[in-house]
Amino acid sequence: MRKIFFSILLISFVLLIPHQTNSDSPYMGLPLTIPEQQWKPLERTFNADFQQRLENKIAQNPLWRTLVSNHKMAVGLVDLSNPLDPKFARVNGDRMMYAASLPKIAVLLAACQSMEEGILKETPAIFEDLVNMIRYSSNEAATRLIDFLGFKKIETVLRSPKYKLYDPKNGGGLWVGKRYAKSGERHPDPMEGLSHAATVDQVCRFYYLLATGRLVNPERSREMLEIMSEPGLHHKFVHALDSLAPNARVFRKSGTWRAWHSDSALVWEEGKRQYILVAIIEDGEGGKILQELVPVAEEALAHHNLLTHNP
Repeated sequence: MRKIFFSILLISFVLLIPHQTNSDSPYMGLPLTIPEQQWKPLERTFNADFQQRLENKIAQNPLWRTLVSNHKMAVGLVDLSNPLDPKFARVNGDRMMYAASLPKIAVLLAACQSMEEGILKETPAIFEDLVNMIRYSSNEAATRLIDFLGFKKIETVLRSPKYKLYDPKNGGGLWVGKRYAKSGERHPDPMEGLSHAATVDQVCRFYYLLATGRLVNPERSREMLEIMSEPGLHHKFVHALDSLAPNARVFRKSGTWRAWHSDSALVWEEGKRQYILVAIIEDGEGGKILQELVPVAEEALAHHNLLTHNP
């Protein structure tokens, strides 16, 4: 029975995330298929005009402007309307911040990398924990997976030359140094001493690598996209997108602990909106700010690429 369930689960991953189609556009399905010679690393897609628009939009809100200047608000935005020519802008992009449950995406990557290497056995229970950890932010599921993998493996994957999702030379990045439980030792990041942390730069890179099939390989990226789809918590970014873009596909992970609020999403609605948005905020109103940030980010995108809003 478990083998049958596992086979059905794997088939669902393939069916629910569409493969590349034979339409006029080669980018209808995710992950995108971009030849290596045409693919650009995200750090090489910074666009000064796009950056200025994002900064101007954020600066129009006095509270946001203060949070940014105090390094308590970081935002990253990637325009994927033209996958061959993405544009990247960020505010406090390389600032390491406490990100609560958002870094569970690092556990997802380490698990998929370990399964590909044959280190972690692929079972229905593992996939169930991955789904619950991402879609519903289950701390129990995350802790079980962390215990399976170990902190050393997670760190090795994040620091690996293939990903460099934690890179001290570029402000740090994603870090998981504690179980999502009261018990257990801390393994804080070497730069800021944080247990669960991220920079928006590296979270944007995570989604960009995922969207272009470069996390593990295209097949594993497709599985990760399926796991990150259909968010179970409709707050922050997702609350705004439910009304702003009800037909968009949203691949997402958020986090909340006390005054720390974070959210991250790959938003995909063919021909209308194709972008990555990431934000981390330290403020009691952070959840509300994240909700309000989505239309502001879309305004920056609209001025940049004539993004089409719903009537």
